[in-house]
Amino acid sequence: MAVRIRLTRVGATKQPSYRVVVADSRSARDSRSIETLGHYNPRTEPVEFVVDADKVKAWMAKGALPSDTVARLLRAAGVLPAEKGTGR
Repeated sequence: MAVRIRLTRVGATKQPSYRVVVADSRSARDSRSIETLGHYNPRTEPVEFVVDADKVKAWMAKGALPSDTVARLLRAAGVLPAEKGTGR
């Protein structure tokens, strides 16, 4: 089973909030998840991003891949190492 660490949307209409979850990559965005790792609220100032770093690292050690957005958020939070520059 291909497993991804990704965002699932929760919250009211035009007031998005997201959960960071581990889910099968073939399932729909808001379908059942395997485990919830944290949450992300882009509407607050500053942006609220709370995640259990130990659980993220454990799932990545098992082969779970973060989505592009989650990878960017994890790098900003210091959970993943920063990406190397492209040299441009």
